[in-house]
Amino acid sequence: MSVRSPKTPGWLDWHQEPSVPAFRLPAGAVDAHCHVFGPQDEFPFAAERKYTPCDAGKSRLAALHGRLGVSRAVIVQATCHGADNTAMTDAVRSAGDRARGIATVRPDISDAELRELDAAGVRGVRFNFLRRLVNTSPKEDLTRIADRIAPLGWHIVLYFESADLPELEDFFGSLPTPLVVDHMGRPDVTLPVGGPQFTRFLRFVGANDVWVKVTCPERLSVTGPAALDGEEHPYADVVPFGRRVVREFGDRVLWGTDWPHPNLTDHMPDDGLLVDYVPQVAVTSEEQRRLLVDNPMSLYWPGEGI
Repeated sequence: MSVRSPKTPGWLDWHQEPSVPAFRLPAGAVDAHCHVFGPQDEFPFAAERKYTPCDAGKSRLAALHGRLGVSRAVIVQATCHGADNTAMTDAVRSAGDRARGIATVRPDISDAELRELDAAGVRGVRFNFLRRLVNTSPKEDLTRIADRIAPLGWHIVLYFESADLPELEDFFGSLPTPLVVDHMGRPDVTLPVGGPQFTRFLRFVGANDVWVKVTCPERLSVTGPAALDGEEHPYADVVPFGRRVVREFGDRVLWGTDWPHPNLTDHMPDDGLLVDYVPQVAVTSEEQRRLLVDNPMSLYWPGEGI
């Protein structure tokens, strides 16, 4: 029996009793960005990982989705599992046709392995450019991966900081697949929503085949979860950014919880509150329907109803 690794010091576990959201998700709502960790005894973490998380397996994720009213999920490979996608694909298979997966793969992956991932429900790969989570992201290797997955009809999920977009956008624009950007490209929300940094990001989205996840206000916020005087909702400093993306690219936006919220250090969000954040950025019922149902269904379950 392998020895269990202790959690990274200061690691925050997921919220044990999330509130029932006041906002009722529409039928068929999709959590388009969530993860599973282990459980470690069944799915060991990668030796090269930069953190050791809590256990957060498929049964816990299913229980959360039941509480929130989520019908379908897109499970994104967690960096703690490296390129071993077993925990993720197991969770996707267990959900039947109500889940899809985003994998991490190496350039030398075989055609047979790609076909196996595709049969398991994987529909894309994630390219991570956050230096605190991965050592390097060599563009030659990523280009090779992109060329390998394009014939499968998959897409590429990009995780980067908005401050790094100027040095990355030409490379991103050269990739041969649709692109999905995590967490609005992690803008600096202390800067103006109409300022150069976020405007450049929106220009990049408009010029390419890019979908945007209006996710993780808890990661982007400076004001945090406490509601401020005169504001309707916590994470109020992130709302203008999400609202602008939804308004300008309403047919290419996605939402997700990011459960179990890896690598947060200041607070663990209430997932019910993250659902209640949705109507702050998607104000009308039409915007909400596209964000939560129509768009993710079009990208991950094309041709299917809810």
